Amino acid sequence: VQLQAFGGGLVRPGDSLRLSCAASGETFRNGAVGWFRQSPGKEREFVAAFRWRGYYADSVKGRFTISRDNAKNTVYLQMNSLKPEDTAVYYCAAGNRIIMSTMATGTAYDYWGQGTLVTVSS
Repeated sequence: VQLQAFGGGLVRPGDSLRLSCAASGETFRNGAVGWFRQSPGKEREFVAAFRWRGYYADSVKGRFTISRDNAKNTVYLQMNSLKPEDTAVYYCAAGNRIIMSTMATGTAYDYWGQGTLVTVSS
């Protein structure tokens, strides 16, 4: 199973960006797919996940939207109203054994993509 995240880049505060995570080798139709991020000097943190519906960290709720296209085996993270504190490497992850209580727990995910850098700066 391979996950490939892409779509990162340099944007200004207030701008939007859409990340994509394409899965190959297995479908996760009944599993969960999540996005995590890590900034320099900080621990990896949960951003959003999708299983039947979206789940979000408080810091991105109302600004980010996660969606899933099962036909393309791809998950998207639409990021609006970006802030400098959103700057990080964003990773997508997937797993078939994730339940609601572990949705935000990185160690619950079995597969990880390589990460894509998002930089929000004026």
